[in-house]
Amino acid sequence: MATDGWFWVGTALCAVSLVICVVMTFIRSFPDDFSILSVAAVELFLVVYGVGAIFRQTGGEPLQGELWEFWGYVLTALVVSLVAVVWAVTDKTRWSNLVMAAVGPTIFVMLYRLQVIWFG
Repeated sequence: MATDGWFWVGTALCAVSLVICVVMTFIRSFPDDFSILSVAAVELFLVVYGVGAIFRQTGGEPLQGELWEFWGYVLTALVVSLVAVVWAVTDKTRWSNLVMAAVGPTIFVMLYRLQVIWFG
């Protein structure tokens, strides 16, 4: 399977977000701003990824998989990040940091799947 820069940037952001959120789970008893900002960075990346995918597709770069599946993954990834942040803001316990930590690995798997759909 081929990978591109989008995948590697997303992987790095997901890894950094995971580490930050896990560390904050151990040292804070409330949702930390660093955790929220790290998940927000992943969310911002997903928005930019989606816009980039629109330009790539309209520019003639075809998907090897199904169009509906690709965009379903993009939209689901956007929702996962938002739900984790909303959970953290409303829960206000140590464990909300751990919920946000789950965003990194979840989005990484989704990015991998997006690469498979794009490149085959």
